[in-house]
Amino acid sequence: MLNPISIEEAVQKGHFIINPHGLSMWPMIREGKDSVLIEPVDGRLQKYDIPLYKDRYDRYVIHRIIEVTDTGYVICGDGVFEKEYDITDKNILGVMTGFFRKEKFISCKSKGYMLYAKIWVGLIFMRKPMIVFVRKCRRLKVIMGEYVQRIKKGKGHLNK
Repeated sequence: MLNPISIEEAVQKGHFIINPHGLSMWPMIREGKDSVLIEPVDGRLQKYDIPLYKDRYDRYVIHRIIEVTDTGYVICGDGVFEKEYDITDKNILGVMTGFFRKEKFISCKSKGYMLYAKIWVGLIFMRKPMIVFVRKCRRLKVIMGEYVQRIKKGKGHLNK
């Protein structure tokens, strides 16, 4: 029988792969579709790195560093607009070094990834309206899909 180990133990033993939950790293990481490779931290992290850390509520979180300070980091998920302050090296358990999308590994050191990270962090001031717009479009798509289904079943108000 396999003995489960903690995330902290898994990081200490080397790299491991996890399937993140939630939308806070969307559009880069998609819940239920992508998985991420976490490795131990080797030294101080840098802007654009994505640490695995424990937040003040003792939850495991994967968000992007948008600023390095003398005492820690300012962090923000790609799919959110609220910044997290006072994240220190003691909170950090590991760092994402890449992710898997459709069986393809994308390294956090690749040129395409770094271009995405720099653009996305650079657009942080526009993130709130962009995210609100995308969420409204998704909601409209759901509503329209439900409406089309009602029409197909003969329950839409256009059917007599």
